[in-house]
Amino acid sequence: MYSWIIENKELIKIFYGLIIALICFVIVLKTNKLFRLSLHKGIRYFRNAFFFYGIAFIIRYLFGVFFLDNSSYYLLINALFEYFLVMGGFFLLYSLLWKRFESSKTNYNSSLFNTKIFLFYFMSLIIVFLDYIWQTYYFMFFSQIIIFVTAAIISYINYKKNGKQHKFLKLYFIAMILSLITWILNFLAALLLDWNKGVLTNVYLINIVIFLLFLYGVIKVTGRK
Repeated sequence: MYSWIIENKELIKIFYGLIIALICFVIVLKTNKLFRLSLHKGIRYFRNAFFFYGIAFIIRYLFGVFFLDNSSYYLLINALFEYFLVMGGFFLLYSLLWKRFESSKTNYNSSLFNTKIFLFYFMSLIIVFLDYIWQTYYFMFFSQIIIFVTAAIISYINYKKNGKQHKFLKLYFIAMILSLITWILNFLAALLLDWNKGVLTNVYLINIVIFLLFLYGVIKVTGRK
């Protein structure tokens, strides 16, 4: 099975990118509808996370295929992929933390461009820049591991407090744990295993499960509205 996947890796990557991008597209549409009904800020930032994730996977796994033989463009593709991926992580964490930084009366005209979010853009640029200078992905890995450790803790606390009333919180917590595992596996694959194809294949599979969990949760929540 693994040997067949490795032999057809570029085709698999295209389908992988399409699957993740499609899931993100559906999540963005459904959560945007839910936000318009509820005006809940956390939903708005959650929506933004999957907007950025969708762009990241389209850039890397769809557009990136056409620039495999051009090192300059491929470096740009990887930098953009990393930037949007990191931004997605920041938005996902902020969807859990926004109440600590914004009051219920705070009213930004845009959830993509405001004083709080500009900090994320700046931090993402710094992370991508440092990885480019040192020709590594370690800064991205460290930042995302920290983000998902924090998100897992917060989502667990939310689940323990309100999990019985909101089953989506259980799915959210499971997705955070799986996301953390994939980032740790990615880091180990890069640091110790020289990008072992078997490990990366497992990462791809777990990623699909994670996004499907989010999609399932969003469908369950929006289906009640």
